[in-house]
Amino acid sequence: MTSRRKKPTRDASAICSKLRPFGTSIFAEMTQLANEHGAINLSQGFPDFEGPREIVEAAIRALRSGENQYARSRGRLDLVQAIAWARQRHFGLEYDPQSEIVVFSGATEGIASSLLGLLDAQDEVILFEPFYDSYPAVVALAGAVPRYVTLRFPDFALDEQELRARVTKRTRVILLNSPMNPTGKVFTRTELEIIAAVCREHDLIALTDEVYEHLVFDDAEHVPLASLPGMRERTLSLSSTGKTYSFTGWKIGWATGPRHLVDAAQAAHQFVTYATAAPLQAAMAVALREHAEEYLRAFRAEYQARRDFLVAALARAGFTVTVPRGTYFVLAGFERVFAGDDRAFARWLVTEHGVAAIPPSSFYAAAPEEGRRLARFAFCKKMETLERAAERLERIKP
Repeated sequence: MTSRRKKPTRDASAICSKLRPFGTSIFAEMTQLANEHGAINLSQGFPDFEGPREIVEAAIRALRSGENQYARSRGRLDLVQAIAWARQRHFGLEYDPQSEIVVFSGATEGIASSLLGLLDAQDEVILFEPFYDSYPAVVALAGAVPRYVTLRFPDFALDEQELRARVTKRTRVILLNSPMNPTGKVFTRTELEIIAAVCREHDLIALTDEVYEHLVFDDAEHVPLASLPGMRERTLSLSSTGKTYSFTGWKIGWATGPRHLVDAAQAAHQFVTYATAAPLQAAMAVALREHAEEYLRAFRAEYQARRDFLVAALARAGFTVTVPRGTYFVLAGFERVFAGDDRAFARWLVTEHGVAAIPPSSFYAAAPEEGRRLARFAFCKKMETLERAAERLERIKP
């Protein structure tokens, strides 16, 4: 008797239904395409150069001195003390190292642990779009519901009425990224005061992603939302050394905030990674204390030179460019040089001109059409890398 194969009772994909809509990260997709075609990779936001050698040496000392077992789950004491010192020194915010700071395996894990620790099913989270791509995915994992406020090219100004219209009785968190990836926007004090007022009026928690806090240009100022009146006790602030010290692969991030919000993030973190690499934490404690004002001034100046160079190159090539006031990303309109959408443009740019950029429509949910005529370029690269990219971009001028 011939046996019959049973029909599958579920979708052939093994990916859970919460994550299935998100597919493969656009960063991985574009980096793979760049590698296949030998393109200059201005898509993914990691430097093609090393951070300070002294920080590497601090990690080597920690490795060789036996700092290789589990660290304290909330973070090594030397690192949380350095974080508290830096937060007070740079922004005037005081946090208790042992109860108001938690260290994560990068700020992306911090976002995940914070949202998983704070949200119940059907809670609502306000997200500003274009967003960092992990935000809606983690909201979905938590069983919560995203509500989007769209910021529009070229100035990405906040519309107060649109923000207020997204608040409902189920709203629990506003997630703010400033300086903002992918726009390069630095929220103004006036915009932050609007967000703070909405949080206070509706008793909302603010989760702030501030990983580019030291990378602001011209007359822009990074103002932590937690520093505004009534906001310290309702704000959980995320940051990282990966961007500031050019060690994105080390994945050392943290959150600062009042104890009840830090405890919520820790409640998830202890079951996600439990602890972060101990010798790398030791090195980043050294970085925070020994690479402060002088290092940060040079850091900003070098990145501003890179920004100015890439903005000028894109403009010469025919792009409509918005000049970022923070981060290391530029959003540029390509309508004068290409007729298709952003995904088609990104593929064409790699295959025909050997430069990789990110198609940003994947960073929108409510209004993806806002991103379909834009491309995101990263300038966290050596000047010689940017110069080679500029030569290739010049060939596509209309």
